[in-house]
Amino acid sequence: MTEIILLNPYTERDAPRDKQSILDIRGKTADGELINVEIQLFNKYDTEKRTLFYWSKLYSGQLQEGQSYKVLKKCVTINILNYSFLPNSQYHNVFHLREDRSDIPLIDDMELHFLELPKLGDHAAPVESG
Repeated sequence: MTEIILLNPYTERDAPRDKQSILDIRGKTADGELINVEIQLFNKYDTEKRTLFYWSKLYSGQLQEGQSYKVLKKCVTINILNYSFLPNSQYHNVFHLREDRSDIPLIDDMELHFLELPKLGDHAAPVESG
């Protein structure tokens, strides 16, 4: 079992005019991997851009001036959506950085999950009443 430590949900701004991001849940595993969980009840559009923006803030926020890029840890974003988003029937989709033809991974530091609750209906176990 992996312990997750909850962190401050506010991301750092690089400059006073930068957009402030407030993550729904921000955590860190014992290995230092960062996790962001976002819950969206309504489709506010630009889901993929918002996801990458939040992921990039989490990733880049790990480094302080003068630190080596080697200290960067994997960041995982989990989007729980109350609407259909991707054009398939899968309710859980996972994205990574991979080369298109050979599927070789570039780096494992990015992992994006999309859980689409409306698509879960066909896959959910029946609930027994009693």
